[in-house]
Amino acid sequence: MTIGRMENVEVFITEGKGRGLKATKEFWAADIIFAERAYSAVVFDSLVNFVCHTCFKRQEKLHRCGQCKFAHYCDRTCQKDAWLNHKNECSAIKRYGKVPNENIRLAARIMWRVEREGTGLTEGCLVSVDDLQNHVEHFGEEEQKDLRVDVDTFLQYWPPQSQQFSMQYISHIFGVINCNGFTLSDQRGLQAVGVGIFPNLGLVNHDCWPNCTVIFNNGKIELRALGKISEGEELTVSYIDFLNVSEERKRQLKKQYYFDCTCEHCQKKLKDDLFLGVKDNPKPSQEVVKEMIQFSKDTLEKIDKARSEGLYHEVVKLCRECLEKQEPVFADTNIYMLRMLSIVSEVLSYLQAFEEASFYARRMVDGYMKLYHPNNAQLGMAVMRAGLTNWHAGNIEVGHGMICKAYAILLVTHGPSHPITKDLEAMRVQTEMELRMFRQNEFMYYKMREAALNNQPMQVMAEPSNEPSPALFHKKQ
Repeated sequence: MTIGRMENVEVFITEGKGRGLKATKEFWAADIIFAERAYSAVVFDSLVNFVCHTCFKRQEKLHRCGQCKFAHYCDRTCQKDAWLNHKNECSAIKRYGKVPNENIRLAARIMWRVEREGTGLTEGCLVSVDDLQNHVEHFGEEEQKDLRVDVDTFLQYWPPQSQQFSMQYISHIFGVINCNGFTLSDQRGLQAVGVGIFPNLGLVNHDCWPNCTVIFNNGKIELRALGKISEGEELTVSYIDFLNVSEERKRQLKKQYYFDCTCEHCQKKLKDDLFLGVKDNPKPSQEVVKEMIQFSKDTLEKIDKARSEGLYHEVVKLCRECLEKQEPVFADTNIYMLRMLSIVSEVLSYLQAFEEASFYARRMVDGYMKLYHPNNAQLGMAVMRAGLTNWHAGNIEVGHGMICKAYAILLVTHGPSHPITKDLEAMRVQTEMELRMFRQNEFMYYKMREAALNNQPMQVMAEPSNEPSPALFHKKQ
């Protein structure tokens, strides 16, 4: 796949949405429409010592830049590759005496690149950084205040010998980062580790039920087709998770990206009835439903607090109590019930209470399957985790089925070369072999499994975090 070859797409003016990208040929599920390297990118402040500043891979041991003592790299190759982008940053950090936050570091990297190459179109870019939207005029009071602080800090950090930019231009760059910053994930796609600007990707408009997905793989983003796309059709991605009622999604998009969503799912409120689904027989009263929604929201707040304090047994207790109360009221696709199922299955897996976790994980997946696009990346990851949980619980048939399902989704959303897809392929092969053994001799299978688990578990779940799974676009909190 050639980076920056953009003949598969063309820029056009959409009705009511400004610029957009459309396909110049037909695509099918899993096709890569284009790949793009970041114009500029930085590692998050909290992970600067744990993630390579060039390739964004998490590593146990990283080499530190001997000059500024700030930048970290996998090896000499990554350090050498970084020098063009790090050279100015290195001397600026030494002069400033400390490291500014990720927003300021990213703005400075963008402007050093503009200083080097000019403001015109760079090779393979359909749009220049100057022409990306900044939405500064839509900023609220709080955002304006944050912008002024960032600009002030930037001016202290920016070296006097570098090209001097106007206040308006500096504000434009911060605005671009605010509404076009794309989240970079680690090599397995499980943790958000940084933020970057990808000008071509910035032209792709939002749809709550999109025809494309974006994945960060091996130092570049890939725009991948989720199904058949006709020549001339607009290419869309979803900026937010679909799992919410249309009003809430519209509110989130307006607040974070300053536009009113007019996609079909929002206009027709598609699936809202499922998101707020209640039991049919007997049907609860509106009053009971209202009370249960409020109780669920209050419980989620208590759960957040307990999670942030690491009180995982308390989290499980709160989830169990809430699910018991939700049971006679909510249907299995209700978002408040699904949030509880997601949290409790993840936390129980971490506590290695796999049997109970697997029961909740199966219910969660059943609900998700009725709501998400069949090739949704978040659905694929959720089904993968549920499959692993069921495997750990000894439910080999269910576990294998889920791992196969997740593998089929990730082949489309992530592609066969992505590390998480490769991991999943290895799990699929292993569980298939185990399933054959299980069907031949159940007793022997459990004996061998016990021995193998004592020796080496397949994978222990990561500690649950309060962070949601990496969102597509990075918003400054």
